[in-house]
Amino acid sequence: MKKLFTETGLRWIWLTLILLVADQVTKQLVVSNMDLYQSIDILPFFNLTYVHNLGAAFSFLADQGGWQRWFFTAIAAIASIVFIVWLAKTPKQQALLSVAFALILSGAVGNLIDRVLFGYVIDFIDFYGFGYHFPAFNIADSTIFIGAALMIFDSFKNGESSTKIQDINS
Repeated sequence: MKKLFTETGLRWIWLTLILLVADQVTKQLVVSNMDLYQSIDILPFFNLTYVHNLGAAFSFLADQGGWQRWFFTAIAAIASIVFIVWLAKTPKQQALLSVAFALILSGAVGNLIDRVLFGYVIDFIDFYGFGYHFPAFNIADSTIFIGAALMIFDSFKNGESSTKIQDINS
């Protein structure tokens, strides 16, 4: 068992746990200290704005009547299992890929917790500027995005766009 956590990508599970705690703590701070839809100006291009997201990224499918809660819950649960398996199958030498998986896992679980407990995801990071207002998001969304970007970077860096992930699935 020890070898599983020292010789594979699971050695990065601590990062998943730290980011998951950061995600949940920041969401709880927002819920405890702000009213729904309240916005606090932080910088000329950044607010903290407390919103509920019933859909996926950028409120995709948010207005669909409730079925999407369990749809996105199932997707997040399945994705979490897949990324745990990939972490367990990734050799420790593939650190960048393992970090990417750990980041995506933390985001998937963070938003999964929200959906199961509340039926929606708590978003609060609100950027805008140059005539554009980006949809509010949270730390979990950020870790998913950064993890996906690292996966893409890793595939280009190693010149094997999907070979590593295919090897992991073998």
